[in-house]
Amino acid sequence: MSSTFVANGCASNGSEVTSPAITKSVDTKQTNSVNEPVQFLERIFRILVEEKVITGPQDVRNKVINFKYPHELQQLLDLPIGEAPTKDEVLVEACQRTIQYSVQTGHPQFFNQLFGGVDQYGLAGSWITEALNTSQYTFEAAPVFTLVEHSIVQKMLALVGYQNGDGIFCPGGSVSNMYAMHVARYKMFPEVKKKGMRALPRLVAFTSDESHYSITKAASWLGIGTDNVCKIKTDERGRMLPVSLDEAIRNTKKEGGHPFFVCATSGTTVLGAYDPLDAIADVCEQHGVWLHVDACLGGASLLSRRHRHLLASVERTNSIAWNPHKMFGAPLQCSAFLINEKGLLHHCNCAGATYLFQQDKFYDVSYDTGDKSLQCGRKVDSFKLWLFWKAKGDLGAEQMIDNAYESARYLTNVLKSREGFQLVMSEFQCTNVCFWYIPPCLRGKEKEATFLQQLEKVAPQIKEQMVKEGTMMIGYQPLSHRGWPNFFRMVVSATPAPTQQDMDMVVSEIERLGQDIQLET
Repeated sequence: MSSTFVANGCASNGSEVTSPAITKSVDTKQTNSVNEPVQFLERIFRILVEEKVITGPQDVRNKVINFKYPHELQQLLDLPIGEAPTKDEVLVEACQRTIQYSVQTGHPQFFNQLFGGVDQYGLAGSWITEALNTSQYTFEAAPVFTLVEHSIVQKMLALVGYQNGDGIFCPGGSVSNMYAMHVARYKMFPEVKKKGMRALPRLVAFTSDESHYSITKAASWLGIGTDNVCKIKTDERGRMLPVSLDEAIRNTKKEGGHPFFVCATSGTTVLGAYDPLDAIADVCEQHGVWLHVDACLGGASLLSRRHRHLLASVERTNSIAWNPHKMFGAPLQCSAFLINEKGLLHHCNCAGATYLFQQDKFYDVSYDTGDKSLQCGRKVDSFKLWLFWKAKGDLGAEQMIDNAYESARYLTNVLKSREGFQLVMSEFQCTNVCFWYIPPCLRGKEKEATFLQQLEKVAPQIKEQMVKEGTMMIGYQPLSHRGWPNFFRMVVSATPAPTQQDMDMVVSEIERLGQDIQLET
């Protein structure tokens, strides 16, 4: 039996071989500077500087976004990929347009999400990891990054107070929360790894009615079912009620369900509430249920001596999700999942792939951490956080977090005394500030039957104007279970460092945009 070896377009017998997938020959050297990558990258860097993306705090007179509708963007961007290589000049122009029509999250008036801004140290860390283009699964593939991740995980474990913990960086907080539910199920029923859900009773998870939707998604992904997620009532500030949790767990047991997982939240997405972890831990210990805390937003408070009390008794939890890319301001994505039991992540997730995790390697294979991950290839997310944090030190990090809280408190106090503004609550635990703007056309009509219906329309109209003008971005939403119509959610993060002037401008800009609003009845 003979085989034909093909190389450089010729068979082993010297005859020419034509690939059916290639219809034209293209000289890439004539169309691209393939031998001059540095020059191309330098041109892109210059654009980033010229467009004020990486040159520090931006002038508020610049636009947060140069908004275009999807059909308009499709006309402006050359999106299709052709058969022939594209010239560098065209690619440079494409990069420039991408920057020009993207949201400038480093703008002082970007308050739309729970993240924002760009930090030179974090960005440098991102560039290095992208340039080295490796995967975080074995020491041999990522020797430095393996040690960096271990160091950062140990640092975060110490801040949380886990004495014998472990951790891993995940692709987002939603995945971290799914890890928690996955590990909690394995801890209670290790046989699930081999036998699946058919071997288990009906499992029930518990979370507050203000918690992140990823808990419901995790139940769906893991086959537990969204009907088996029990939403627990919260108090007037959005904090889970431990008494209601205890009652729900007892009722679930009476109905034949098996409670296995409770998700508390430290910094809810909208109201920024911190659940009372100590009282919730008492309930979970009494019933033998895993306690996870979603601290994706509020975990950064552990960096501040003035604010870490908001997560009091966090060391009593079994696991925690913390996103340094949120309040702290590390580059996206940067999400850590930490667990208070060393070895459990590995036992739960390991598959022992022999082409990666050989046990007879010439170095200590305990540094091959990839088998405790759900992923195989895993992006290096720890190095940018390490460089970002190391540049500032613990004291600098603390100052950043304290400044974010002080800015949020300043804004809260301004809104309390400003005509036309009404806070949804008198005080906020986190750096989210939520409020209604009541335009002149609605003032004095608060007792009319259609007032809430009309107020519902105000925030969307103001948001539309600010985005189209590019002056500011701030989110809004209703809370239907509280009977609250659309209100603004102002998110104050540590990066870029907010100022009182920034807070004042938010108020004045909403006033300007909403002053002459006319609402259809």
